[in-house]
Amino acid sequence: MQRGRAKGGLNSQNLNGFSLIEVLISIIVLSFGLLGMVGMQSAALQANREARLQSSAAVLARELAETIRGNKDIGILATGNPYVGSFDTSPLEAATPSYCLNVATSTTPCADRAAIANAQMTEWLDRVNVQLPGARVSVCFDSAPYDGSGLPQWACNSTDASGVIVVKIGWTRGSTNRSASGDSALERATAPSIVFPITPGSST
Repeated sequence: MQRGRAKGGLNSQNLNGFSLIEVLISIIVLSFGLLGMVGMQSAALQANREARLQSSAAVLARELAETIRGNKDIGILATGNPYVGSFDTSPLEAATPSYCLNVATSTTPCADRAAIANAQMTEWLDRVNVQLPGARVSVCFDSAPYDGSGLPQWACNSTDASGVIVVKIGWTRGSTNRSASGDSALERATAPSIVFPITPGSST
């Protein structure tokens, strides 16, 4: 009697549940959502890194501008100007590295303004090496730092002090082509990312 009532009670109930296929479909849908979240997080981290590097480069360019303005007697020279040059080797270094601004007693003090400029450029390039990956720098007299398409270019069109000194900085950054992968997903300072004009003023 008791077994019969239990069986009859079970048949009288309308029990609904999830089948195995429905559970698998739910897991697949959830997985796609999680993958999308992971992709968004990766893109956000990449954008944050690029913004940080852009900010660091802008600070470095502004620092060099103030340095040149502070030593404008050398900064306006067309020749013999340690601030001016193309620095594209790795690591970046001045044409003639100098550390005469070092506070160590064994260091020979800077002899003149040109020596100070050379030491300043040496130390500044060292900071660029530390803060920007695969950095490239060009400091030149240039009246047209952008090409016909409005994009920044490394080439400089002036060889004398008649133009404005321009600080151009580039570094290895992620490609804007999201379909690229591997080595092709990196842009290795193919164009300047920072173009900073400087007017050092006259020497009088």
